[in-house]
Amino acid sequence: MAPLLCLLILSAAFLSVANTGKAATCSDCFIQSRAAYYPNSDVQGTATGRCGYGTFGATINGGDVTAASDLYRDGIGCGACYQVRCTNSKYCSDKGVTVVITDHGSSANTDFILSRRAFARMAQTTDAAASLIALGIVDIEYRRVSCSYLYKNITIKIDENSNYPHYLAFVIFYQQGKRDITAVQLCETKNLVCKLLDRSYGAIWTTTSPPSGPLSIGMLFSDDDGEEKWVVPVNNIPESWKAGDTYDSGVQVNA
Repeated sequence: MAPLLCLLILSAAFLSVANTGKAATCSDCFIQSRAAYYPNSDVQGTATGRCGYGTFGATINGGDVTAASDLYRDGIGCGACYQVRCTNSKYCSDKGVTVVITDHGSSANTDFILSRRAFARMAQTTDAAASLIALGIVDIEYRRVSCSYLYKNITIKIDENSNYPHYLAFVIFYQQGKRDITAVQLCETKNLVCKLLDRSYGAIWTTTSPPSGPLSIGMLFSDDDGEEKWVVPVNNIPESWKAGDTYDSGVQVNA
């Protein structure tokens, strides 16, 4: 075989392997799976999801929410957004629906259990939506996408089970972009002494001995490439925090 022809064949093989590797790690590629919906829920989500959002978890993103199985990732996946579209061309639209993970669960080997509203929004028409609902479980494809909350900063809500000043628990929501919150630290604003918090479950972070005074919460954001960065809110939690109160952090992470 001519040397030039051998070189061309080897180059083509190398490019094929390179492209295969690129495709295997493509963050924008769709993954095949299945989805069901909450049959006993209202049109929106559930107020008892494992992410700890409470009633807010039923209405975030307009009620386009979902429970997830493996994508829940022991709570790290809470708040992540996914584009989900069913694959039956007779009923399903090309766009599908963007949902937020607010709960943990699976049904018949599904990756998602959508709210009834989100499940219907995968359809082309109202009649097609009724057909999807009748099917109950459908083949889908999904990919992670950036969350977007117009005019919203990252928000911290003190959990109702908190007991000032002995026990502090809070949930973080309205995080934009495609990063995960993988660690949280709580700092005294006066002397800057910090402590790492425990993830109780879902998006709930806790400490049994919170510092006194105004508090600053540092959040570690991580992406799929292993890049990490700490984000510190502009606004502090006041010294006299109360269970059920909500605080605007004054910051947002878009990437």
